[in-house]
Amino acid sequence: MAEQYPDLCYFRLGNQDLYFVNHPDLIKEVLVNQQPNFLKSRILQRSKILLGEGLLTSEGEHHLRQRRLVQPAFHRDRLTGYGASMSQLATRTACSWTQGETRDMHQEMARMTLAIVARTLFSADVDADADAIGESMAAVLGLFQLALLPFSDLLVKLPLPATKRFQKAKSQLDGIIYRLIEERRASGLDTGDLLSMLILAQDEEAGTGGMTDKQVRDEALTLFLAGHETTANALTWAWYLLSQNPTAEAAFHDEIDSVLGAREPQFDDLPQLRYTRGVFAESMRLFPPAWAIGRMTTREISLGGYRVPKNNIVLMSPYITHRDPRYWPEPLEFRPQRFVADKEAERNKFVYYPFGGGSRICIGERFAWMEGVLALAAIGRRWRLQLVPGQTIEPLAQITLRPKSGMKMRIESRVP
Repeated sequence: MAEQYPDLCYFRLGNQDLYFVNHPDLIKEVLVNQQPNFLKSRILQRSKILLGEGLLTSEGEHHLRQRRLVQPAFHRDRLTGYGASMSQLATRTACSWTQGETRDMHQEMARMTLAIVARTLFSADVDADADAIGESMAAVLGLFQLALLPFSDLLVKLPLPATKRFQKAKSQLDGIIYRLIEERRASGLDTGDLLSMLILAQDEEAGTGGMTDKQVRDEALTLFLAGHETTANALTWAWYLLSQNPTAEAAFHDEIDSVLGAREPQFDDLPQLRYTRGVFAESMRLFPPAWAIGRMTTREISLGGYRVPKNNIVLMSPYITHRDPRYWPEPLEFRPQRFVADKEAERNKFVYYPFGGGSRICIGERFAWMEGVLALAAIGRRWRLQLVPGQTIEPLAQITLRPKSGMKMRIESRVP
């Protein structure tokens, strides 16, 4: 439809009217200029059954209050401290591999990013829970596919296999998060991380509108899951794209060797790792983890000269916009050099928006950029990752864009 109607088109899905927007000016209208006229879309409203009223799902004044509370955890001074943990845990992952073995890179990146978000935001070690969390994520994403179907309000209440798996997954995730909260309360420590901020806000404002245990859980679980799932996917696709593009892979390794030599990457190396950042950026252009963004109108609006009634869905897709030949020469080619600083400054903001935009832009954007670049550098300093032949690699479009059947890659040692 975007090929036939490049900027704006209309269609129906079941009994729902939808408008698909694919022009940067119209995307800005939805995410910035007319943002107060929208709520999050149906699938994210549905995710409240798991995430409650966390940052991803909450609206209005509650969302603004929670965002102000959480924002300090992502300020620059804290990011500097997180960098050491990111590099250390990425190095730990790299050091657990051996020459010539085969690994599922999606599983490896998921375990690594889970460890990073647990260490940096919650000062916790969840290695023992990694397999359970991975299984729970698969069950949760499966239920959201069900939530897209007509009559989903009824379907999610039935004792179907998918809903049973979801309830089990929710119980497992709740158990892990509530355990972290209980341990922190029992210790009485203020470690300066996100979890301490949430708990102290509740204690300081008890009885005057402060955060309840459930609110602490909702915010913690939202950032716990969102903070590792999306980055794990972006890194997995980056390794895949590098393995398929030897020239880009060579330039990537040359930069790492030039900047790092024989040491591990650090926060201060980020400005020099420009091509590595380009690799991460280009992977999110071709395979954006948040591949679609939806909003629901709260009143009738005008969009691109057309009337959009109340309670209609407006969809945007970074996946489609990022591959639009009007904005991206040879859009299907993997070219990290597109993202050198001088060219990036010339680009319309909403032809590339892997983290969304406006007041609901991903709160962890800078966290994710730093994590992605440091992880690529720490692993790429030691290894080349080669795709195992014979696999069918295709994206699975759920809430995030995962590789459908994993990503088996062979570990090959390299000499810096």
